[in-house]
Parts: sequence; C-alpha cells; structure tokens
Amino acid sequence: MGNIDDIFRAGGSTASLSIDLGLLLDLPGRWEGKGFNLIARPARQGVATNPTFFLELNATHETLEFTAIGGDIPNRGEIEPTVLLHGLHYLQSVSDCEDGSGIHKEPGLWVHVPPTAANTSETYVRQASIPHGDSLVAQSSFFKSLAGGPVIDPVDAFPIPIPNPIPPLNDVTHPVITDPTYLQPYLNDPLPGECLPKGLVAAKTIRDPTEVLRAQIKGQTIQQTSVIAITTSFPSPLTTSPTVQGIVNIPFVTRNANTTQMDAIFWIEKVTHPKIANRHFMQLQYVQRVILDFAGIHWPHFSVATLIKAS
Repeated sequence: MGNIDDIFRAGGSTASLSIDLGLLLDLPGRWEGKGFNLIARPARQGVATNPTFFLELNATHETLEFTAIGGDIPNRGEIEPTVLLHGLHYLQSVSDCEDGSGIHKEPGLWVHVPPTAANTSETYVRQASIPHGDSLVAQSSFFKSLAGGPVIDPVDAFPIPIPNPIPPLNDVTHPVITDPTYLQPYLNDPLPGECLPKGLVAAKTIRDPTEVLRAQIKGQTIQQTSVIAITTSFPSPLTTSPTVQGIVNIPFVTRNANTTQMDAIFWIEKVTHPKIANRHFMQLQYVQRVILDFAGIHWPHFSVATLIKAS
C-alpha cells in the first residue's frame, strides 16, 4: 500500500496516474466537512408502537480519508485476459455535529476497472463494510467530467409502499406513503441544530435532503466537476440473473430492517478560492440513499455532505 507520493517516487507520472485512477485521481488525502443524515428506523423497543418507526435527523460532521493503493491489482482471467485494476482504500467517520456522538464508521475501497468483456466500458466500483453487519459492492451507472459546477437534482425521502419497486435515486414522481400517521414526522419535525446552512425550510429539506448540498455551495465559483453515480443494483453478465444485488446482511438486519439497495452520486469539484487570486481548493459532495425494508415499506435512509480537502 502507498500514497500518491509513493507512486511518484516509484517512477509514476501524472499521465499514468490519470489513466490508472481515472476520476478518482483527486481523492487521495483527508477531507472534512458537514452534512445531514435522515433515517427511519424500527421503534418497537419490546412493545407494539404506533407508528412502528422513529425518524432520526442529524446534522453531521464527517472526515473521509483516501489512500492510493500503490501498484496494479491483477484480476486473473480464465475466459478473457488478465485485467489490471487500480484504486484507493478509505475510512469514513461520521459524528453528530452537536454532541460529537458517533453515527457511522465505514472502511472500504474505490476501484477503477478498465473495459472488459463483461463491461465494455470502464467502470468505478465501491466496496464497503458497515459495522451493523452489512457489506456492499456498488458499480458506476454514470460518470463524467464537465466544466463548471454540478447539477444536483432533487430526491424524495418519503417512504415507499411495498410491493412498489425501488425507484431511481432522482425519480421524484414515484408513489409514496400518504397515511398521515407515517408522514407526520416528515412534515413536522424540526431540522437539527446550528450546523446546517441558514434559511433551509424543514419540511422541504426533510423530503429532499439535497437542499442542504445546494445551500452549501451557494455563491461558489466551481471550475470543474467530476460526477460518479453508483448503485448496488446493476446489470449482470449472466443470462440466468439479469441484475446483481450487491448487498449482504447478517440475519438480524435481514429480519428486522432489511438493507436492500444503495444508490449514490459523488461530485468532485475544483472551486475558485474566494480570497486568494489564482488559487482553488478541492471539494467533495455526495448524496446517498440506502433502502431499509420493514413494516411492509421501503424506507429511504439519506446522507448528504460537503467536504473540503486538506491542503
């Protein structure tokens, strides 16, 4: 294992690193910032409750550390030639912005996969382990580098009745629960604390957490953005299984709040420094949705954050 500097000392070059890591090139280093977390979780606590869930809202503080894997990662081929992958390992730490209590800890990998017979274009893959007893593999469904700032489309955090299918991340026209017993917290709970941008409307932000992301970059001049969208539900090369569901849970999770799908979009942004001429800083934004199934409902668990890379 090594960092980007180690690779340069070993004889690497900017051009070769760009080919090897692709849009992951700017990630190695430490990122820190703030965000917002929304999760509906079971509320039984040993007795029957109504409603059967608790809506938890947190303003968050987050650190995300990436380290480049020094060298090739060979995947040996039987049907096709060996393919060389390249990537990073990361550690994500999320805490409550007000009291400092831990919310989330996640070690994982990002991998850049070149074109293969199974996927005729390059792909980006995220592998993660979550302490609740979940592990996942998510593959890119879209990626692009573009001039200017990101287009952050809205999402919908309202619960979805089963057996309706899980909609795409940015689909805001799908059926949602209309029972006021379930919707009351989404419509009436206040946003947490002082860590979020000023001026957010609680009910609007709870339904669409990407309101936080747009507020966090208001007034910025963003020169360039790399976009990577990923999902754990992706096409399979096997004719017997048209899609891959890339999440595995321990039995307790499967039985009580089954984690069924994760979708996310990451924006890696080059931002003009507001006070120093001809300088910029790197910024990372993301929206992530995890679907938890319990009580006959798909419950979207949303996390968003805006992080700045340490110089």
